[in-house]
Amino acid sequence: MAQAWRCSGLRWSADGPVLMWDGGRRSALTWGKQVAFEVADGGVRWCVGARGHVCPMRASVPGRSTGARCEECARLDRAHSVAADTIADDPRPYHVYLAWFGPGMVKVGITALERGPARLLEQGAVCFSWLGAGPLMAARRTEELLRAALRVPDRIPYADKRAVRSVLPRAAAERVAEVVELHARAVALGGWPESLEREPCQPVDHVGVFGLEGVPAAVGSVSELVAGGAVSGELVAAAGPDLHLATRRGVVVLDTRLITGWELVPATGDELSVPVREFRVDRAALQDGLF
Repeated sequence: MAQAWRCSGLRWSADGPVLMWDGGRRSALTWGKQVAFEVADGGVRWCVGARGHVCPMRASVPGRSTGARCEECARLDRAHSVAADTIADDPRPYHVYLAWFGPGMVKVGITALERGPARLLEQGAVCFSWLGAGPLMAARRTEELLRAALRVPDRIPYADKRAVRSVLPRAAAERVAEVVELHARAVALGGWPESLEREPCQPVDHVGVFGLEGVPAAVGSVSELVAGGAVSGELVAAAGPDLHLATRRGVVVLDTRLITGWELVPATGDELSVPVREFRVDRAALQDGLF
């Protein structure tokens, strides 16, 4: 029987996306690389635990879960996150940023200064710009200010991000336009915390980093892995946790968060035999939204 591996997630390095495996093994992903694996026949998806600890309940989790954690481990993991506002005394400085994922899809967020742009790569931000930097709570108050005054969300569903990647504006100037416009409106607002230093608008475009230039339109995305199911395709692009794979049925997006918790073995063929949710994008409506 082939050796089984457990994936611990996708990470973005200076050289691009890397799949991480339990035990420390790393698989660098480059354009044109064949990504192929099967879920062990009769396998069960187990909870990955929280904060580096094994799940004490050895619980199974649904195939469609992107967190791969049982309810208790998910609660423990979130309780120690910045997003949950439970670590207000964090002494590290934080960046406030604007991130753009497609026409009409701009969000505001914060990330530790020491992480640089890693958080933006992990989210699949096509373009972004820093807004300011300062203590955690000042960054959080600025995020709330933009949400309230400019109605800028702090979350955009991954399904929405995936659906528009093949219809992004071709010119970089068009892609960064919404970030530039919103940055100007944001810095003009009153009520910014005094401890947060505003930063000039310097948009960064990730289309080249993600390999999205000229990428074929995806026909759908993997909705879940199943025991005995296989994934096989040539990597043509990657954004955030998503791999865009050229398969026999067209380009299909694989959210690598769906891989964690499963035991995987080498694929024996080149078939895609897991459930796929088809995309239905109204391209006319998207085009009308640009003008």
